[in-house]
Amino acid sequence: MAAGKEFMVYNSMTRQKETFRPIEPGKVSMYVCGITAYDLSHLGHARAAVNFDVLFRYLKHLGYEVTYVRNFTDVDDKIIMRANKNGEDPFSLSSRFCKEYLNDMGDLQCLLPTHQPYVSEHIEHIKDLITQIINKEYAYLVGGDVFFAVDKFPNYGQLSGQKLEHNRAGERVAVDSRKRNPADFALWKSAKPGEPSWESPWGPGRPGWHIECSAMSAHYLTFKFDIHGGGIDLIFPHHENEVAQSCAACQESSVSYWMHNGHVTNNNEKMSKSLNNFFTIREITEKYHPLALRHFLISAHYRSPLNYTISQLESSSDAIYYVYQTLQDCEDALAPLLEEGLKEGADQNGKIVKITLTAQECISKLKNEFESKMCDDLNTAQILTGAFQDALKFINSSLNGLKKKQQKQKQLSMVQSLIDVKKAVTDDVLDVLGLKSSHTYSEVLQQLKAKALERAGMVENDVLKKIEERKRARENKDFAMSDQIRADLTRKGIALMDVGKETIWRPCVREEPIKEEEKQLPTEEEQKVLPVEQKEEQKQLSSEEEHNALPVEKELAVSTWPNTQVQNGFKNLSFNNKDKIKGKVNSTRIDFLVIKMKTNEKGLKTLSFNDKDKIKGKVNSTRIDFLV
Repeated sequence: MAAGKEFMVYNSMTRQKETFRPIEPGKVSMYVCGITAYDLSHLGHARAAVNFDVLFRYLKHLGYEVTYVRNFTDVDDKIIMRANKNGEDPFSLSSRFCKEYLNDMGDLQCLLPTHQPYVSEHIEHIKDLITQIINKEYAYLVGGDVFFAVDKFPNYGQLSGQKLEHNRAGERVAVDSRKRNPADFALWKSAKPGEPSWESPWGPGRPGWHIECSAMSAHYLTFKFDIHGGGIDLIFPHHENEVAQSCAACQESSVSYWMHNGHVTNNNEKMSKSLNNFFTIREITEKYHPLALRHFLISAHYRSPLNYTISQLESSSDAIYYVYQTLQDCEDALAPLLEEGLKEGADQNGKIVKITLTAQECISKLKNEFESKMCDDLNTAQILTGAFQDALKFINSSLNGLKKKQQKQKQLSMVQSLIDVKKAVTDDVLDVLGLKSSHTYSEVLQQLKAKALERAGMVENDVLKKIEERKRARENKDFAMSDQIRADLTRKGIALMDVGKETIWRPCVREEPIKEEEKQLPTEEEQKVLPVEQKEEQKQLSSEEEHNALPVEKELAVSTWPNTQVQNGFKNLSFNNKDKIKGKVNSTRIDFLVIKMKTNEKGLKTLSFNDKDKIKGKVNSTRIDFLV
């Protein structure tokens, strides 16, 4: 780790960054909520998987022995509904989509967790946990159903800030007269015709959603473990209910750090299946290299919202190509020189070869900046700029220097410098971020070119023909035609480069107006004609899932209001880093209300939103990245 740096993580429970200290020195236990397997996984699933894969990799990089558990929910209302629609066995359907998810994870270079439990394989553990909760009088039976009594748990709401008085039946919570409190949630659901079920002390049935993760995390990690992760939308009700039922079963139950990644948005609206504005991982990787998608997913801080745009994916694809082309050029240049005898930092006579002072500074800056950003709550957004880009520039400039005639010892020093800087780039940065491919640099470049051709609607022969047409135009001194051919290809994302007498091509960011492929939100009329199964899935949301929309009030820290102005029907709040504001903020609505944020010429940030919208409380400018 960087000198004097401690690994800091944001804890959703305490709402602040804390120094990471595992329960058992040298070992880390981590549980992350996985998918409910009834369809191909989407971009939101990809973000959670990649973000926690980065955490997994970084903890290993720091020298920890990590036990990472990520579950599969293969028993659920949505799975049953989809299976019935398909005329398929629910377990066959869920098994198929679990395998598809793992294929997607492989493409995205996510390491396999230590354990990947399936709910259906842990029914006995789930029933045992429910029995403990009932015996301690935190749950009650109604017919064949078992409900958790939230009134029995005084600390209910400690993770989310949710208040029980908000749970008024008939408004945001499904009415169920059998419940003692509308917020009570199911631990066990009685069997229904045509659904999978298991025998239990309370009659045949199946587990509720929340109890599954409590049982599996306790089985693999005990009731006390280090990290529990998932998407921010799981804070309430899922993780709040996990806290309640786990503590009810075992008083010593505790999770040291709760970590949550932000939403992926489309046109600044949360991606979701109910809004029909989501993209599957497969839809994106058909046109963009999985490394480009992974780069995009870590291009924002994991807790911040990440807005999906084609232009962002184009930029990520271009960035990955530049990295791999630099590494390929370096490998090509070093190969013949290494054959002359430079090995393990020494020349063929065994004399130690020192790297240049510039290389030493480049490596030191790269490692220090990397550790500094990663130690600060995994700030991946700022890692692939700055010192990382400087290291790539060093490689490229040194390669140019190698072409010049120079003394043997100086040449050997430059070669060793390139070897060491390249190693720092690949092993100390790309590998930890999951951007180091198992394929050769050449293979990755070819894959990126194939994707670029796919997006351009071309095959390589089409490009080669255009190159020949341009060559003839130049020979005929028809430079207007030559420039037009080059410009047309650039607009399609194909860049022509003249290298000596030869013309080669590489992918580039498309210059033509990109028709954004974001799926638009359905209008009210379109909402009326959504596919039947989609309407049904919306109707089938359980009462605990409906809680996601409830307001969450959080106390923030304090002093002055920013400037407020009304212009063109919008309210603008301007503030700088010195402003401190006291009050409460409705965190579940901020991302909906804010339309745009920009920085003016005075360095002030401005939030604009429609003046008809109402915000309860005030905004804490120091947390805007988290709340927006």
